[in-house]
Amino acid sequence: MANKIYTLNSTHTKHPTISQPKKIFNKLTNHRLKSLSISHLGGLTLLTLALIIIFLASLALGSVAIPPNEVLTVLLGGTAAKPAWQEIILNFRLPRSLTAMAAGSALAISGLQLQALFRNPLAGPSVLGINAGASLGAALIVLTGGSIGWWGQLSVVGAASVGAAIAMFLILLMAHQIRSSLALLVFGLMLGYITTALVTILLHFSHLEQTLTYLNWTFGSFSGVTWQQLPILLSVVIFGLAIAQLTCKPLNLLLLGEEQAISLGLSMTMVRCYLIFSASLLAGSVTAFCGPIAFLGVAVPHLGRSLCRTQDHRVLVPAVALLGALLALVANSIAQVPGNQTVLPLNAVMALLGAPVLIWLMLKHGKHQV
Repeated sequence: MANKIYTLNSTHTKHPTISQPKKIFNKLTNHRLKSLSISHLGGLTLLTLALIIIFLASLALGSVAIPPNEVLTVLLGGTAAKPAWQEIILNFRLPRSLTAMAAGSALAISGLQLQALFRNPLAGPSVLGINAGASLGAALIVLTGGSIGWWGQLSVVGAASVGAAIAMFLILLMAHQIRSSLALLVFGLMLGYITTALVTILLHFSHLEQTLTYLNWTFGSFSGVTWQQLPILLSVVIFGLAIAQLTCKPLNLLLLGEEQAISLGLSMTMVRCYLIFSASLLAGSVTAFCGPIAFLGVAVPHLGRSLCRTQDHRVLVPAVALLGALLALVANSIAQVPGNQTVLPLNAVMALLGAPVLIWLMLKHGKHQV
């Protein structure tokens, strides 16, 4: 039933359950697109400028302060006044900032897709068990003593990628069998509980040093991605974002509910597979390279809807991607504690930075959805 494509003819359009959602959908998309061309493009331009400024600031700030003009000189291919500055920018801060932008965009878009699919404001990348699958893969390497040296770090990334891929495969397999998105959501949660339980058992039987290594991985970090690994991460994220951009129209249809979306010609099975594949690819790749980064996938979509004041995903997808990159850069800069050698846990900074914003949005909108 979910795979059947319905066409709107003269007989169907007289039915109130079909004509009404069609009217609403036109308001959500075609009519609104005419009025958002200037205001929303201006907002996206401002977000892009803000992202560029924060990106340059992230290269200048840190345990060693570097003048902004020296940062620009290095980025434009010149030589910094001090060789150490050039080394810090090119080998440490630049790959870390690029990783933060890619990870922030990926997790934010993943959360946006899952919230639209499950019509659940608390849905995020961890809701399908993808993060838990990646964590289990990493735990199998770290807690068995296989994460020593450069090859050990690469094996952790590989194992986390395999764990995320297996979880994604199971979810896609169930998406073909389960017609209800709510049932699929419950399956994802149960899968997450199972993998978390397995990780807990591994932690119980592991040594203290191995446990500490794994806990440090769970804190999340953008600093572990090297120049050799960065092209792989960027390629996967760009591919996932391209799929997300192509699913904007189905996401808009899902705003009406599954039954109404089906009546307008949407194949729910196909849409679920596309959305789950894209969201899993984005969240799984980031978790594999950076650890389980929390909060971004849940909070940023709400922030994007509030700032853009629209439900149209043709606007929300680029806006949320920019906001995710921006917030990830800010959190990473704060975690580095400028002027100090201390590095704070990224997930702690992310929650302290994002939770007050989300609470403020809820208070501002009262009973309305954020």
